[in-house]
Amino acid sequence: MPEQKEIKPGEERKPKKGCLGFSFPLIIGILAIVLALFVIGFISGPLGKSLLGDLGLPSWISVPRPHPELPAETVSHILGFPITNSIIGAWLTIIVLVGFSYAVTRRLKLIPRRLQTLLEFALEKLLSFCQSVAGEKNGRRFFPIIATIFLFVLMNAWLSLLPGFGSITAHTAEGETHLLRGANTDVNMPLALALVSFVFVEFFGIKSLGFHYLSKFINVGRFFSSIGQLFRGKFKTGLSGLFSGVIDIFVGILETLSEFIRIVSFTFRLFGNMTAGEILLLIAAFLVPWVFAVPFYGLELMVGFIQALIFAGLTLIFTTVAVAGHGAEKK
Repeated sequence: MPEQKEIKPGEERKPKKGCLGFSFPLIIGILAIVLALFVIGFISGPLGKSLLGDLGLPSWISVPRPHPELPAETVSHILGFPITNSIIGAWLTIIVLVGFSYAVTRRLKLIPRRLQTLLEFALEKLLSFCQSVAGEKNGRRFFPIIATIFLFVLMNAWLSLLPGFGSITAHTAEGETHLLRGANTDVNMPLALALVSFVFVEFFGIKSLGFHYLSKFINVGRFFSSIGQLFRGKFKTGLSGLFSGVIDIFVGILETLSEFIRIVSFTFRLFGNMTAGEILLLIAAFLVPWVFAVPFYGLELMVGFIQALIFAGLTLIFTTVAVAGHGAEKK
């Protein structure tokens, strides 16, 4: 073995020059490659061609004009049920989540490795978030569905940024279609998640408060009791109560509308943000191919995380509010 040079007392090892652990020549080389790709992409893109004209570069350098479509494309049929590219994207998300969870949990260790540490860290943060909003008991009750919604929306958003989504095509009876599409960009998937959130909120509201929970939607008790007081000759009290009863009915109608409007807002918030991000990436890659779209990929990573957090967080807040009366009665 080669002898190692001893460091004498008083001498210090000189730190290697560089940035973030990389040497300056390597950084300069990477920057030069990125700059070259940007220049080539700019020249081959529509912006460069409009300024410099067609310089005769190979056609494979440029990106074809994007044609974003809101409806999901049908790839195949199973028992007469259409299988769209967004459904395949959702299945892929489920496979990745289940496969990752199985790979981590099949051999749990007291001293966790990297994947186990990553999963435990994410779940601990989600559980802490649930408990900080809903309390110790309710936080644990709500955690499974909140964590599922968060991870599913997040993984849908992040997987749709991988190569293959929007680029791999399949030949079908209807023609050539894209095989994979981000599930969040199909309005049916955000709608399904919004309905799951709605059912989850109403289920825990009824489970915690019983059918008394429905009184905030249908509150006609004061109205009919006031009519009875009018028949008994208590006109002053009856009229006052009748007015309050009409207000209770009106408030119940507003509460009912707000519950259903929540489904619409959940759906189009997620669908709008994810679809806008997909179109942004397509346009950026078309205008200046190669490296111009890379910063937008980083932006979409953050947007996907924020949208998953908002969807799961609002579900958690609405569920906490729905069972709040139950907690108040216990006090």
